[in-house]
Amino acid sequence: MSVLVVGLSHSSAPVTTLERAVVSGDAQAKLLCDVHQSDSVAGSLVLSTCNRIEVYAEVDRFHGGVAAICELLARHSDLPLSELTGSAYVHYEDRAVQHLLAVACGLESMVVGESQILGQVRQAVKLARQHGTLSRELSDLSRLALRAGRRAHAETGIDAAGQSLVTLGLELAVGPPGRPGGEPVTLNGLDILVIGAGSMSSLAVATAVRQEARQVSVANRTPGRAERLAGRYGARAVGLADLPAELAASDLVITCTGAAGHVVTAAIVEQALERRSGRDPLVLLDLALPRDIEARAGKLPGVRLIDLEDVGAAGTADGRTLGSATLAGEADVRAVRQIVAHELAAYLRADRAASVAPTVVALRAKAATVVESELARLERRLGDLDPKTRREIAQTMGRIADKLLHGPTVRVKELAGSPGADSYETALRVLFELDPEAVQAVERADDELLEWALREATE
Repeated sequence: MSVLVVGLSHSSAPVTTLERAVVSGDAQAKLLCDVHQSDSVAGSLVLSTCNRIEVYAEVDRFHGGVAAICELLARHSDLPLSELTGSAYVHYEDRAVQHLLAVACGLESMVVGESQILGQVRQAVKLARQHGTLSRELSDLSRLALRAGRRAHAETGIDAAGQSLVTLGLELAVGPPGRPGGEPVTLNGLDILVIGAGSMSSLAVATAVRQEARQVSVANRTPGRAERLAGRYGARAVGLADLPAELAASDLVITCTGAAGHVVTAAIVEQALERRSGRDPLVLLDLALPRDIEARAGKLPGVRLIDLEDVGAAGTADGRTLGSATLAGEADVRAVRQIVAHELAAYLRADRAASVAPTVVALRAKAATVVESELARLERRLGDLDPKTRREIAQTMGRIADKLLHGPTVRVKELAGSPGADSYETALRVLFELDPEAVQAVERADDELLEWALREATE
């Protein structure tokens, strides 16, 4: 079985395509389970964020796995198969492992270094565990990715440099139109409306309150969630039915919901504009995918609309300063890539060593069998041996076998991660005449044996 990832992201597809491909809520859980039930799949994990949809699977066949995942992605999204495959990317085995590590560390994000992706990976893993789709391989890989992400933010400056979509979006929203920069921006004195109550909306509310916005309001399709979020930060909860009036009273509107359709339509914005005579332009910051705000609303006089495409365009300029937010610089990115390389190398070494463990176990089992057989022959020739003598002879024969096998077993583990590793393992099986069925029996070993193999691989 091998790890496969099939996905679409901001780097491979335009927002208009991506917003039709992203799944969330019940649709994400259904896709997760359907992938897991495919013939060639032993485990599945679905990562769905505002700018990517990725399916990770443990598969026994590459082509069969790709075909099944692409078909299910098309079925659960709003994309025909031909359009999906034209924008999708595929990574397999070692490259798939490296990709997940890079994603968890923020290297593949629209804004390089943003920290929200780590929590999104964690949520994807939690969902897979809840539905029982996380195989042993994917579980180990998930732990590795989360550890790499934590290291990236703890050991490098990318956590401070890499801004979240909310932070960068705010820089674009309250700075001058076009290319932002210059004096640090502030939300002080602004009336801000946040639509949504998820993690990104929570970050937007917290940022607005921290920067002393004059008034912060929260609207959500579930009033209770809006009230809880507003209460946490001393903001005000409002109803979605009051959107025209709330937009009219706001300087900046930030949207990030999981709605399938537009939450803020051009008609709603037109109603709000009728009540805004003499005020500065209304700024709309849409951080949702699919988009919350109808594109036509941004073309109305007195409205400035910023969406993920605008944020992404700003977030791809490494090292550029945007007001008070500095994007990830080359030194931080290089340091995180080193962490990814280190974790990947350690994973591959353990994986290769574990792959030869059945051969090593079978070899030692055969040696133990030979020792017992020769000891039994010795007893028949010499007559009954007293327990102490038999024990001494058995220990001596065992030590001889261990010393003879020590070099070959250590060397095959060392060579496991090098080119031609399969041939070294094959040579060991041939030279010691190991029964293939005995090796295969070890490959179906229990957890205790697998833990032993991994421990042996690190010694």
